[in-house]
Amino acid sequence: MTIDHRQLQDLEDRARHRGTGLQCEDIFGCWQLTTIWPRGRQETNALSGWFLRSLGACLDISAGRNADLQLRNAVNLGPLCLQFQGPGHLRGRRPLLVFQFEQVELKLGQLTLLKRMLPSPTQGREPFFALISRSNDGWMAARGRGGGLALWTLKG
Repeated sequence: MTIDHRQLQDLEDRARHRGTGLQCEDIFGCWQLTTIWPRGRQETNALSGWFLRSLGACLDISAGRNADLQLRNAVNLGPLCLQFQGPGHLRGRRPLLVFQFEQVELKLGQLTLLKRMLPSPTQGREPFFALISRSNDGWMAARGRGGGLALWTLKG
């Protein structure tokens, strides 16, 4: 998989004008973060990307109970796992993957060290990813609320 910033910007322009046609089922899976471009930059953030890849940063998206989707965002350091969980849904033509993490959990193997409920974000300030594209080759790209661009690969 080789895709550069310019190609992603072209795909993003198309998604803004025509939408992506992505449905919930299209984004199910465990997505490993591979590349990050900070807001306004055409160069990747190599240190941040390397750090998150080394921690096994992943976004797991599955069918939800009361919402369209259930999201789990996690990083691991050996047997230590920090994860955030909550519902999400797709909104709009592009679409936006809007989510809310309701719970944070810190585990050491099977032992839960910390489990806390998180406050709801202010209405209209929910985190989201503006989905750009999801390829049949197993990658997905999106722009986050903060303006950064992220590229994930589907964990096989």
